[in-house]
Amino acid sequence: MNMNSIRITLAAVFLSVSSSYAQVVLPDKGQEPGLRENVFGLGLWGGATTGLGLSFRHHLPSQLSYQVTGGIIKVDEKLSYDIGVEAQFDLVRSSSNRFFVGGGFGHYYSGKNGNDMNAPTRLGLGIGGEFAVTPGIHTTVELMFTYFSDGNVLPLPQIGFHYYFY
Repeated sequence: MNMNSIRITLAAVFLSVSSSYAQVVLPDKGQEPGLRENVFGLGLWGGATTGLGLSFRHHLPSQLSYQVTGGIIKVDEKLSYDIGVEAQFDLVRSSSNRFFVGGGFGHYYSGKNGNDMNAPTRLGLGIGGEFAVTPGIHTTVELMFTYFSDGNVLPLPQIGFHYYFY
């Protein structure tokens, strides 16, 4: 292939991607979950406060939701895992985004014959926002003021992606 045919191919790919994105049909507002419905989500979560790994989120039929996150890795004889929980209270909520305050707890383990971590337990309080990427898939970002069990307090980000079903 010569350089002109590569440029034409790339232009066609970029144009088709943007036009196919514009053809996505959003669900009717009547199908969006309200404050009186349970909504469940599965996804990936990463943060120093409430864990790194697979995540389950449950929006209760109110402004309250909770999330459980866990991950495990074992390489040779070294085991690393974490488990975390978080509660969120919605301040502002629409069909495509929400802003909330949250608090969470996480416990981390890494070692062969005992935990090698200096601060395995963490508590956090903070704020966050969740934004619809596509219907059903949402991105969440948070800033948690995290207390480590060794006495340090740091403002740390967290990010996650969830697929919602109801």
